[in-house]
Amino acid sequence: ILNSVIYKLHNILVLKLWYTTDSILYISICLFRTGLTGCEGYCGRALSSCSCQPTCASLKTCCADYKEYCVSTLPYSGTILGGTDFVVLDATFNASSEVVCRFDNSTDTVGYVDDTGRGHCISPTLYETGWVSLKISSDNGTTFNRVGSWLSVHTGKLDSKFKAILVNSTKWQYYGTPNVGGSLEMTWDISLVGADRVNIELWGYTETGEPYSDNWQGRWEYLYSLAKDQPNNGSFRFVPQPAANGFSSWELGSVRVSPSTYPDGTWNVQAAWTEDHALAWHLEEKFRLDSAGWALEKCLAWDQLEEKLPNFLDEIIDCPCTLAQARADTGRFHTDYGCDIEKGSVCTYHPGSVHCVRAIQASPKYAAGQQCCYDKTGVQVLTEDSVGGSTPDRAHDWGSPPFKKPPRIPGLSHWIYDVLSFYYCCLWSDNCNYYFKHRPSSDCRRYQSPSSAVVFGDPHFITFDGVSYSFNGKGEYTLVTSEETQLVIQGRTEPVEGTTLNATTLTSVVMTDLYSDVIEVRLASGHHSLEVLHNQRTLSFSEQSWMDFRGVFVFCPTSTNVTVMFGSGAGVEVRLREGTMTTTVLLPEEFKNSTLGLLGTMNGDAKDDLLSSSGQLVQDYSSPEEVFEFGASWAVLNKSALFTYDSDYLLNEYKFVPRHDDTFIPQFTVPENPDDPLANLTAEICSGEGSQFCRYDILVGRSPQMGNATRVSFQSHVTLMNDLKPVVTCGWVSPPTNGAKEGTTYLRGAVVKFSCDDGYTLKGSAERTCQSSGQHSTLIIDNVHLSDMTQQKHQLHKLLSHNKKLLPQPQLS
Repeated sequence: ILNSVIYKLHNILVLKLWYTTDSILYISICLFRTGLTGCEGYCGRALSSCSCQPTCASLKTCCADYKEYCVSTLPYSGTILGGTDFVVLDATFNASSEVVCRFDNSTDTVGYVDDTGRGHCISPTLYETGWVSLKISSDNGTTFNRVGSWLSVHTGKLDSKFKAILVNSTKWQYYGTPNVGGSLEMTWDISLVGADRVNIELWGYTETGEPYSDNWQGRWEYLYSLAKDQPNNGSFRFVPQPAANGFSSWELGSVRVSPSTYPDGTWNVQAAWTEDHALAWHLEEKFRLDSAGWALEKCLAWDQLEEKLPNFLDEIIDCPCTLAQARADTGRFHTDYGCDIEKGSVCTYHPGSVHCVRAIQASPKYAAGQQCCYDKTGVQVLTEDSVGGSTPDRAHDWGSPPFKKPPRIPGLSHWIYDVLSFYYCCLWSDNCNYYFKHRPSSDCRRYQSPSSAVVFGDPHFITFDGVSYSFNGKGEYTLVTSEETQLVIQGRTEPVEGTTLNATTLTSVVMTDLYSDVIEVRLASGHHSLEVLHNQRTLSFSEQSWMDFRGVFVFCPTSTNVTVMFGSGAGVEVRLREGTMTTTVLLPEEFKNSTLGLLGTMNGDAKDDLLSSSGQLVQDYSSPEEVFEFGASWAVLNKSALFTYDSDYLLNEYKFVPRHDDTFIPQFTVPENPDDPLANLTAEICSGEGSQFCRYDILVGRSPQMGNATRVSFQSHVTLMNDLKPVVTCGWVSPPTNGAKEGTTYLRGAVVKFSCDDGYTLKGSAERTCQSSGQHSTLIIDNVHLSDMTQQKHQLHKLLSHNKKLLPQPQLS
């Protein structure tokens, strides 16, 4: 504590202590310290003679003990269930070191020093995902002077190589239902458990206390061992029996493989875990004798519980209407790993669907989730039409900050309130009507597509309202700023290499939102991949493709593809094409009338898009000089720059100079030279809409590859805009009583047809068409039993016989 105070006051500290007993003691201590040179207790700070910031390694300004105290680990991630053994890199330990590792300032595990002197930690069971703080002690917890971080990963997002695998997982979760029995098998990588012999243990999860109250808690417990002192050969097979001693009341859990040297159920030891799953295989004998009846009882009990819980449906986001919209709206929706068209559409819980997405953000009050599923025609599947329809969730599968308590515990809370009940009502019995009563699909009538803007090529801009222009300034500029959520997106441009003509290209984009961390995506050295930085620290996606941070998520499935998603619903996609960055920004309707910057004012009016930072409108969009002045006005102010300056080049070219280089005058127009050796190739590559951008990048940038990348980026943006176009929907139509309907599409032009069961005839139209007004063409009245029709016809004839006007006989149908 004293060192921290000294650092804040830098040179001189006068410390006054008041101590009260029978008298008052007053002490003044003058301490002098001018040369802080060590990183112990100062990670992330720049000291007077050296640095403990993440950028110090590349700038070669690190304090000598930087890696000793500001540590990194290998691996850097593991399952939320814990048990991952990782090495503390670079730091030195000795044989007498007593290693204790503290996660998230709250959970301690015991580490160790191996034969080579390397320190190890064991990750604990955590009730949260994302990066958590890591502090390491070598004196048995007296002081924690080494600082790092640890990535806790949702079991469903964890790569299979890091977990034990349930062979034929469906069999595990249907065991005891009709025709499902025999032996079960699991496998694991023996390196995940550093022991010759292992125990196979079952752990269970439950939630106790009153929902949505302060005493609502999640509980993860050791239940019993399936086998002890087994050889660590990477597989285990057994014939399950109904659990004894009341353990069959635990219906959700995971199997753990851990060293047999520990007592049963020892917490936070090196282990391999299976995914959490429904424990059908250990349920009571009653389940095996009549699984459907047992499940129905559970379903009815869940139905009664749901009646008492608050309604969360009104606060969740509506689903996109089409698969194209769902996959394009990357700021608010992300692929559900359980039903992914890119991975074969194995949609266990949504039969008939080919792809599902989840709303990225949980709802504000109840932390609920939204899931949207689509069939092979690209339209949303509704639960009113199919057991495989879109279903909302009382607990978001991916959890939500601040985590740790239901319903925000990742995965587990979702299992308790949304998945086990699906087993009860739909998978283990045929009573889905109870489930869908509480989990109905939301259709898309309230869905509003986001607006999109893009920067690509040398660089070229298309604003949210569709204005396209080029701005080739050199410097750092504001792409988007919004008072709505304090969203700030900045871009850096650098001169294009290998050309004598002045042109620039986007090389880095950095962004933050209200209360969020800062994320930067930039071209890596050589321009063959993208580099992602979090609060100035370079990230590695070698183990995980998805990372949770404060107020922001980052998805990086490949080295050329990064998506950043903010809590406000703003999304930023960065794609690397032929050494150039294409940056797409998607903003939901809430940002309307609140954006400024190079990507324009998002309000549907193209006339005010090119508004300078001083409030001056560009009068002539066709004037490159006037547009250039507009672009230069959005140079980032020194005090507001978010970029990481971790090289002498960046310091000298961008940090210590004006953010807009007014000495750099670009080539405004494309040179027209028929003798240019690139002229014919340009004509081949560049054609149609947007060809002016392609031509510029080839003839000025002198790069056919860049020109082709620009053409692809422009076409991709056009496709994105088409995918995001609003569609007209008329909403779900119910079938007639005692009848059926044909058709489950409710978009404009779709036709739904009706028919009656035997013995009934239809009153009203036999079909309805969704019109551009959002209303169906005609109303169906209902259907009537033929015996009733006969009676009605007799009464009508009787009425007409007394009618002196002798009306013509009606034609009944």
